[in-house]
Amino acid sequence: RMLTRTPSVVAQVFLFLSIVLVIAIAVIQINQQQILSPGLKYGIVLDAGSSRTTVYVYEWPAEKENDTGVVTQTFKCNVKGPGISSYESSPGALAKPFDDCLNKVKERIPAHLHKNTSVYLGATAGMRLLRLQNESAANEVLASIQNYFRAQPFEFRGAQIITGPEEGVYGWITANYLMGNFLERNLWRTWVHPYRKETVGALDLGGASTQISFIPEDSQEHFNSTLQVKLYGYNYNVYTHSYQCYGRDEAEKRLLALLLQKSNASSSVDNPCYPRNYNTSLTKKYFSGSLCTQSLRPANYYPNQLVNFQGTGDPALCQEMVSLLFNFTACRDREDCPFNGINQPKAKGNFVAFSGFYYTINALNLSGHFSLDDFNSSMWFFCSQSWAQLQFMLPKFEERYARSYCFSANFIYYLLVHAYNFNAETWPQIHFQKQVGNSSIAWSLGYMLSLTNMIPAEGKLIQLPLKPPLFAGLLVFLTATALLCLLFLVYLCFVSHNQKNITRVEHVFIPE
Repeated sequence: RMLTRTPSVVAQVFLFLSIVLVIAIAVIQINQQQILSPGLKYGIVLDAGSSRTTVYVYEWPAEKENDTGVVTQTFKCNVKGPGISSYESSPGALAKPFDDCLNKVKERIPAHLHKNTSVYLGATAGMRLLRLQNESAANEVLASIQNYFRAQPFEFRGAQIITGPEEGVYGWITANYLMGNFLERNLWRTWVHPYRKETVGALDLGGASTQISFIPEDSQEHFNSTLQVKLYGYNYNVYTHSYQCYGRDEAEKRLLALLLQKSNASSSVDNPCYPRNYNTSLTKKYFSGSLCTQSLRPANYYPNQLVNFQGTGDPALCQEMVSLLFNFTACRDREDCPFNGINQPKAKGNFVAFSGFYYTINALNLSGHFSLDDFNSSMWFFCSQSWAQLQFMLPKFEERYARSYCFSANFIYYLLVHAYNFNAETWPQIHFQKQVGNSSIAWSLGYMLSLTNMIPAEGKLIQLPLKPPLFAGLLVFLTATALLCLLFLVYLCFVSHNQKNITRVEHVFIPE
């Protein structure tokens, strides 16, 4: 009996322990599992503008939100030298300046992710103009870039010339994304769509073109100029228009060509927008060689002939000359047509003005929101300064920019007030801003956000306390042990029951 009882107790203990361990391991495996992010994805966008190229590095969690990445800018680098369109006569030379920025980018992105990191180059108005002027030269410039990036460790997705409307709408996406108008975190730290939050319009001033983009009250009226954008599961109908040759640099070239045309002299010309006592000599090719100044090109055009421009610092005359750069007669007083014969809905809501807008406003010692009167008085004061005085007024002094800020300010005034119809009442709705946090307001971030719609998301990774083979092995072993113990106990019960029956029979047949 003792021999039977001891194995029975041992089997019951093993059965109990096996069941407890199976339950414990299952509970731990389920409750202690960790959901890990699949990590970060990286993307590189090169903004090949008319005056320079800027390299941006972006990153976003691989699992995404509503099919769009939550993208942040992690690095920015300005490529030395002019914009890529300046290399039309020597496309082979444009690759070398990229090296410095690309080497820094390689350090910023983990080496094991280089081959999976996409690189996109988007060229804007400078290359749009070059393509119109000399398509074969534009193609050679793009081919040179392709060859350069094929030798890099990243996944190069091509160099393309983006359209004016694309540039405008990508800038609008960037501004609204950074302002939190597409996504915000709720109390539970999850991303949600902001409730009834209005989008802002975007005003972008580049070197060769300027863009205005916003959601009008009735997008159907301007259907041809409206682009549909889908981000984070929502659709937006954005009015956007890009004005070629109305970028800061090209507009100034048109002014110089106009001043030469109106001057009696051919080698020395007064410029009311340059500071007093400032003199510079420029080749005719510099300002008359552009497609934007073709109609103002003199009959006796010699590209290398020098013209001396003398600054007179005359704010009133500067404003008068700048007004001639805009064609206000083409619209014939139509309310929905501010200038150049282009239909445009009434500007609505708040706007963010960035790029060239911001740098000019900053030079006038203004920032953020301010009244139109404040802008006009600051512009008038700035334009009245001599070249010597100007050198002490600017936070950062570079000759080619410093000499042109007075022109830029007057150009911005005419563009915003007379072309886009902002007035003293609506002017404070414009916020002049360079960046939000560490992210620059530029079309490149909007471009990257749109591209993340096409980059597949990755599922979240689940990390378990026990690896699946070990977990399965333990379950099989413990379940088998429990079953064996249960079978053994059943066997002992059966044996014990038989022994009792035999003992009873023996007891019946024992003679008295």
